[in-house]
Amino acid sequence: MELLDILEHEKREMMPETYKNLTIEEMEKRVREIKKKFGSKLYIPGHHYQKDEVVQFSDVTGDSLQLAQAAALNKEAEFIVFCGVHFMAETADMLTSQNQKVILPDMRAGCSMADMADIEQTDRAWEKLQNIFGDTILPLTYVNSTAAIKAFVGKNGGATVTSSNAKKMLEWAFQQKERILFLPDQHLGRNTAFDLGIPLDRMAIWNPISNELEYTGNVEDIIVILWKGHCSVHENFTVKNIEHIRQTEPDMKIIVHPECSREVVELSDYAGSTKYIIDMIEAAEEGTKWAIGTEMNLVNRLIQNHENKRIVSLNPFMCPCLTMNRIDLPHLLWTLEGLESGEIINQITVPGNITKDAVLALDRMLANV
Repeated sequence: MELLDILEHEKREMMPETYKNLTIEEMEKRVREIKKKFGSKLYIPGHHYQKDEVVQFSDVTGDSLQLAQAAALNKEAEFIVFCGVHFMAETADMLTSQNQKVILPDMRAGCSMADMADIEQTDRAWEKLQNIFGDTILPLTYVNSTAAIKAFVGKNGGATVTSSNAKKMLEWAFQQKERILFLPDQHLGRNTAFDLGIPLDRMAIWNPISNELEYTGNVEDIIVILWKGHCSVHENFTVKNIEHIRQTEPDMKIIVHPECSREVVELSDYAGSTKYIIDMIEAAEEGTKWAIGTEMNLVNRLIQNHENKRIVSLNPFMCPCLTMNRIDLPHLLWTLEGLESGEIINQITVPGNITKDAVLALDRMLANV
């Protein structure tokens, strides 16, 4: 069952137009009232990339896996209103207990990167790659992937990775097999493999549209196969952006997420996960200057929280992640008022057969980091 099937399995509803006519003050007041009424039965995880209007009501903020794990540890909450995107809520549903209900305020909140690898494409790719390389490949998937892709990886002996632990997980994977298929973000895979000392000419691209390898050398030399996917936000940071900062503010440090291209990461001063970026900025000395290459909501929040440092976006014309921004205050309130009236809106439910194999992939990661 792929994402579209899961979405059809879930009850999908659209927010009534009346919520768009409420004032911010009215909505904030109602959210506070409902949160107080439900107490510990309600838990709201909020991703770092969410809007401030949503983050202000989050019980915990973090990256996708952090939030899913936090939800799993919270045994008191009956309702987990996940302010992120669909694949994150899927992971939360798979890691929480049967009696807990995971809800996504807007079912349109997806992830373009996760959508670049569907299970039909992956099954076709796996069959062809097995014919080319035999049983020499271990699949790894970034946690920014659908539950179906996580399940495929788990069923085939592989594991999930995060941007924080990707290096450690690639090292583990090479102890299992001589080649790796890395889904769905080619940039994280390439940057991590390169940091491990793997030459770029030993990495190939798998094109899921044409269903073929993109590689010009001897295929026997390939040890990393990168799925041709990317983050639509991080791919918009460019070498020209870096050149502009170097020319205009040469004393400014550049820090980027490893979902950026190899060229951008190579020219930056630092590269690391969302948590790494936040920690670096928090630990930086007063008066230091930073250009940050990651999602705009987070950059703006870092600017607000660190007025004693000069912080800019590496790309000044960058927009926030559009799918993350689907979750807003009206959708949050609509979801909570539904719970108040006894109606569960937009519940995320991953079928048991997918959960079983996907959790295998997650557990292998957690056992090795």
